[in-house]
Amino acid sequence: MVGRKRLGRRFGWLWAAYAVSAYGSGLGFGALPLIAVLALDAGPVEVSALSAVGPAVGALVAVPLAPWVEFRRKRPVMVAMDLIRFAAMATIPVAYAFGWLGFVQLLVVSVVVAAAKIAFGAASGAYLKALVRPDDLLVANARFESTNWSSIAVGPPLGGAAIGRFGPVTTVVADALSYLLSALCIVAIRGREEAPRPAGGNPVRAGAVLDGWRHITGDPGLRALYLNNMLVAGLIMATEPMLAVLLLRQLGFAPWQYGLAFAAPCLGGLIGSRLARRVVARYGRDRVFRIVGTLRAVWLIGLAFVRPGVVGLVTVMAVELAIIVNMSLFNPVLATYRLERTPKHLVARTLSAWSIGQQASIAVCTALGGLLADATGPRTAITVAGLLILATPLLLPRPDRTGPERTRPDRTGPERTRPDRTRPDAVPGTSSARRTPA
Repeated sequence: MVGRKRLGRRFGWLWAAYAVSAYGSGLGFGALPLIAVLALDAGPVEVSALSAVGPAVGALVAVPLAPWVEFRRKRPVMVAMDLIRFAAMATIPVAYAFGWLGFVQLLVVSVVVAAAKIAFGAASGAYLKALVRPDDLLVANARFESTNWSSIAVGPPLGGAAIGRFGPVTTVVADALSYLLSALCIVAIRGREEAPRPAGGNPVRAGAVLDGWRHITGDPGLRALYLNNMLVAGLIMATEPMLAVLLLRQLGFAPWQYGLAFAAPCLGGLIGSRLARRVVARYGRDRVFRIVGTLRAVWLIGLAFVRPGVVGLVTVMAVELAIIVNMSLFNPVLATYRLERTPKHLVARTLSAWSIGQQASIAVCTALGGLLADATGPRTAITVAGLLILATPLLLPRPDRTGPERTRPDRTGPERTRPDRTRPDAVPGTSSARRTPA
């Protein structure tokens, strides 16, 4: 069983930091757009900017941070990113209390939090690879995945109730405090961490910021998964605002029904993440990529057929459950494979490049989906997204491009990959974000 294997006290603190932050973000899910609507009377353009433009600009800000993260000790970087997010989020309730809160401040906070999230994810992925044995990476990533989905299942309903009882900035306070607690958990890890050095002892080059993308595009398996992941993430997340309009405005669903439709299926994430290790051990990583990667994509079109009433609610929940079970099984396998295929001196830059590409894809697809929905209606836009995503399995890597390989250090230069012929099924990865691939 995934949940029974011990990975040590230091991993326990890292997992606790992830859990605290995930549940805080779950409570605060959608808090900034909600504050914009309730406290600032923002319109659709402003809300769309918070949902798409803020994270997209944050991704651009994170680009030059990647080499900085790569060649720093990872625990101090994680603590710094948590404290930055705590400080940024804490400005909102303070400004709200004094009547100073404005839309520009919300947008700036959105940018800062998005950039810090990418930098934190890059540092934590690199630290995880150094912290646990290669054979335990899949176990570790499955635990992160399980925690992520449980936080989404529990957090938004509780957050909505808290906002209704205590006001619009309540969940922002909880989210801010979660980053502070996460930082304390990381500090508690202790232990000596060596300062990373550039490969070959050379100073960091000006072009080092692009090395993550060079590594991804130079590896056939990673390149295929990167393109597949960007399109799947972008198309799935693009349906969120369109589905909200369809369910709440056109089909007359109550807000609690809308919340239930998305929160309850997230429990399926516990199923998929706990099955990941056993499914890989039985069927192999390549079959997981091909079969489960395909099953992630085939269900989205079902949302185009939602009707009013109980049948419509059950349809949404069934589609969401099918998507989430497959995603939560696929994500930790992908995250593990990504770490396996990446040399130690490139992990932070590769993870940053991955997250930046995903954020950019979500922003572009969300913007295009919004324009299409405005011109044709949300059901048509959801149908188009559902049809387009059916083509994404064609981008999944062929078995001969995925390994099995492991990274081996080369002290005189960049680390290279070489097959491990003694373990044909070795699949010794982290993901976050609602319904979003790793």
